[in-house]
This record gives sequence, structure tokens and C-alpha cells, in this order.
Amino acid sequence: MRNAFEGKDNGRHGAPADHVDIRRLTPPQLLALGVSQLAYVKSVRVDGEPAFAIHAADGTPMAVAGDQDTAVAAIREHEMIPALVH
Repeated sequence: MRNAFEGKDNGRHGAPADHVDIRRLTPPQLLALGVSQLAYVKSVRVDGEPAFAIHAADGTPMAVAGDQDTAVAAIREHEMIPALVH
């Protein structure tokens, strides 16, 4: 797989000369960019009560927390980057 940052220096302090259309990245390219380190927090209802679901970047459910702060803390504890879904 070609590194998305290969190419000639364009004078912008090592920025790539080629541009990459992120809408056309393949799943392996996304993983190479660190997407596997993201987790999403989404408000949900569990047994009629509000809760916050934690999903891996690929949508796989990972956990449920009672509040948003706990969900974000759990993600950070596992050295992942939290992203909130509205």
C-alpha cells in the first residue's frame, strides 16, 4: 500500500505534494491512519433509562456507561480517542 504522505515536498514543511481524497480511502488505509484508535460515544436507552454506548470505529459495540463522562474516561483509559456522536 502506498503511504498517503509520500511525494515531493511542496514547500509546506513536509506536507505531501499529492492530495488524498479521504472519501475514497480503503479500509486498510483508514486503519493505517489510526482510525482503529477511535471510539464513538452515542446516547442510547437501555431498559428505558438513558445510557451512553461505546462503539469501536467500525461500529462494533464495546460497552455501555451510565453517563457520558464515564464513557469518555473508559475510552481514554484504553488509550483511544473519544468522539461524540450527536
